[in-house]
Amino acid sequence: MLNIRLQQRNGSAEVIHVKGPGCTIGKDPGCDIVLKGLLIGKVHARIEGHNGGWYIEDQGGIASTLINGDPVTRYGPLAAADQIEIGGFVLSVVAEPGRAGAGVAAQPSPQQHHAQPPQDAAAPQPVVPVPMPVPPPSPPREAVTLSPSPQASVPVPREAVPAPRPPAPAPKPAPVAAKPAPVAPLDEALRAPINSPRGVELRKQAHQRLIAALDLRRVNVARMAEDELCELVGSLLDDILKESVFRSQEIPLDALKQSVFDEVIGPGPLEEPLDDDAVSEIMVNCHDEIFVERAGRLTRSPVIFTDDRAVLGAIERIVAPLGRRIDESSPMVDARLPDGSRVNAVIPPLALKGPNITIRKFSRKKLRGEDLVGFGSLSPEMLEFLRTAVERRANIVISGGTGSGKTTLLNVLSSFIPDDERIVTVEDAAELQLSQPNLVSLEARPPNMEGKGAVTIRDLVKNCLRMRPDRIVVGECRGGEALDMLQAMNTGHDGSLTTAHANSPRDCLSRLEVMTLMAGLDLPVQAIREQVCSAVDVIVQQTRFSCGSRRVTHITEVSGMETGVVQLQDVFMFREEGYGADGKVKGRYVATSYIPDFYQDLIRRGIQVNTGIFTARDE
Repeated sequence: MLNIRLQQRNGSAEVIHVKGPGCTIGKDPGCDIVLKGLLIGKVHARIEGHNGGWYIEDQGGIASTLINGDPVTRYGPLAAADQIEIGGFVLSVVAEPGRAGAGVAAQPSPQQHHAQPPQDAAAPQPVVPVPMPVPPPSPPREAVTLSPSPQASVPVPREAVPAPRPPAPAPKPAPVAAKPAPVAPLDEALRAPINSPRGVELRKQAHQRLIAALDLRRVNVARMAEDELCELVGSLLDDILKESVFRSQEIPLDALKQSVFDEVIGPGPLEEPLDDDAVSEIMVNCHDEIFVERAGRLTRSPVIFTDDRAVLGAIERIVAPLGRRIDESSPMVDARLPDGSRVNAVIPPLALKGPNITIRKFSRKKLRGEDLVGFGSLSPEMLEFLRTAVERRANIVISGGTGSGKTTLLNVLSSFIPDDERIVTVEDAAELQLSQPNLVSLEARPPNMEGKGAVTIRDLVKNCLRMRPDRIVVGECRGGEALDMLQAMNTGHDGSLTTAHANSPRDCLSRLEVMTLMAGLDLPVQAIREQVCSAVDVIVQQTRFSCGSRRVTHITEVSGMETGVVQLQDVFMFREEGYGADGKVKGRYVATSYIPDFYQDLIRRGIQVNTGIFTARDE
């Protein structure tokens, strides 16, 4: 019989008697020992008897199976003092004399991974990990019990706190089990002391001491106000950092406190790039691999997370207040921060390198058309034309690739809609910042835990037709909602705006045709093209160049159909002329001398418009 001592998250302990040659551990109800938690796999680990001893094998999960603080794939024979950690639970094998399990090692084995000296099995000690790399043997140490609080809403990494040890006389043979991957090499000039191996070690220790302190006080952080929680965490950190172990000449205490505070309360290392107005996008590939975009260029950030569980904790702190969830059954999530920044996160098993996050920041300053002219994204004549097109109710589609600036341009064009019109916006993740008084904003909803209750963009587009809108603004057409959008443009909702992914105005038409077919109706292509031709007036092509520059490269009018082909006519273009000394693309905005049909219609109706902007000249 196998006897397992299980220490619960609330501090209580019980001995579980398992009949048979071994046992399985995981969240699946069929496991011999059932543990509940986000980080625990369905069958997380397996313990089997072999050659008179018990061996444990990791079966996979978000969190690794830890033995004495180190991750293992297979380990054994287990000693009475070995501590097994799985998702915040602590287990140990209790020997039963005279049985198959009696072979639990009483002394460290050469095969064991960092096994501790024998201790009393009746009073198992929590794990005290050994610092990396390969450590020398250590004498018996006083153990510290650290386990996450069952009520804590702040998910944090569970790492044991190393205790100071006297130097050992001889090195220990290399362990069999695999160690955590070292921090990826960075430019030493960029690596801050707080992100050095020593800094990461101190951050882990302080983090775990903080969780232990919250555990002892039985603090229910889920019910605490943010200000109260910040004050409590700050005071606890002040007390913890007074300990001598955190006194380090190369790691300032203020930096250490701020790093741990951000990782517990906020988004951790992402706090710095989120506060940097020059950063437009943040990409976390894994815990020690973070890239940011500045002025269209990607650079590696010197900040890092302590481990993958810290990344997972940051994801949960971002999505939980928004009513979104991320777990094994739903390992991807789209959400947005309170400031409008868009967040996408993917966790294992889909993310092979570990949990990753992509944050597209939303500008704190609401950009105007003049700002885009100042950035060189378009010319003053192009801006005047687009302003007139929006005010005079032309239907506009903004086309471009991912990250080309479509939503930013849509925000600017939407600001030109007169205040006396009723606007309904439909988005997958709310990013538009309109200030008109008569505005209704709708946002799609993902399915719940049972896979039900989803409200798609198409559902919202259909519904907004019953809301008496003067204008419909759809953040992005991705599928069958394109048909409903085209029908709205053709049925009295002139002046509507949307965006689509395409690399040119002609590609945009083809994309609209494909998305219309995705609505599920068996429509002939000719009918779809006629619908597109009659609905869309102007296509604005936005392009992001390899140098990071974002420019409007085409403003094109849909001028009609001829022999079954939709005819396009460029009104403005951007002509490239190589690259400048700064590596940025150079070029000129030019008019083609073509006066759009809707401008000519305005002139026939006696509306004064400026046709001088179409005179062919270099800008």
